[in-house]
Amino acid sequence: MTVGFIGTGNMATAIVRGMIAGAFLPPDEIVVFDPNADKREELAHELGVRAAESNEALVAESDVVVLAVKPQILPLVLAPLAAQIADRRRVVVSIAAGTTLAKLESLLAVEGADGGAAPVVRVMPNVNAMIGAGMAAVCGNAAASNEDVAFVVAMFTAVGQAIELPESQFSTYTAIAGSSPAFAYLFIDSLARAAVAAGMGKDLATQIAAQTVLGSAKMVLESEKSPWDLIDMVCSPGGTTVAGLLALEDRGFLSTVAHGVAATIARDQEMTAGS
Repeated sequence: MTVGFIGTGNMATAIVRGMIAGAFLPPDEIVVFDPNADKREELAHELGVRAAESNEALVAESDVVVLAVKPQILPLVLAPLAAQIADRRRVVVSIAAGTTLAKLESLLAVEGADGGAAPVVRVMPNVNAMIGAGMAAVCGNAAASNEDVAFVVAMFTAVGQAIELPESQFSTYTAIAGSSPAFAYLFIDSLARAAVAAGMGKDLATQIAAQTVLGSAKMVLESEKSPWDLIDMVCSPGGTTVAGLLALEDRGFLSTVAHGVAATIARDQEMTAGS
């Protein structure tokens, strides 16, 4: 099974690195193309993957074609490839934000073709894939087989975790996984700045806050307790933690986070509707 990547940006490169490091595929079964010849050749030399000379050459060599380009570029990339993809029945994987399966199918449609829609799998990864700790949602169209979707889930598991999710829930997923790393970074920075106000150096405070958030996330994933039960476990009667929690909730911490998630969902739906 050969996987080709159209685009070699940060996300595509992270996925390729993860696939190789996790022994998901050997380097010679991965093909990359980027309009910048130096960039694609450098990646090929560094990781041992194959560099294609064009998008058309990449499709010819690949069983699975990953579209790792910006959403606004997709029509330009797919227009000259649609007939070739339909003829060769390639599985197409898109990581373009806000681009629905229906939109992808329309871009891949070939006039007069009688083979039906191309197998398309939509994936929403997040930025933490760059350090092998990503979260990805995966959804296939009607033409994508269970095996196609399972292969893509396994591919993105190489750079973190991946789940199959109905496309109707992608906007919610975007809020709590795609955009929320920025929320988590803001929380870490806020903790550190509060420590600075209390007299601690910023670098040290950031290190402490980041490690604590990392450990807390691992605790949620590995414990059988709910997050609320874990909160109760940390709070002693009349102690410091419950005093801090009450102060946060006095300022609407929970509802503020919920408003942020709702705003993100609404914006994603606007962008999807306009694509």
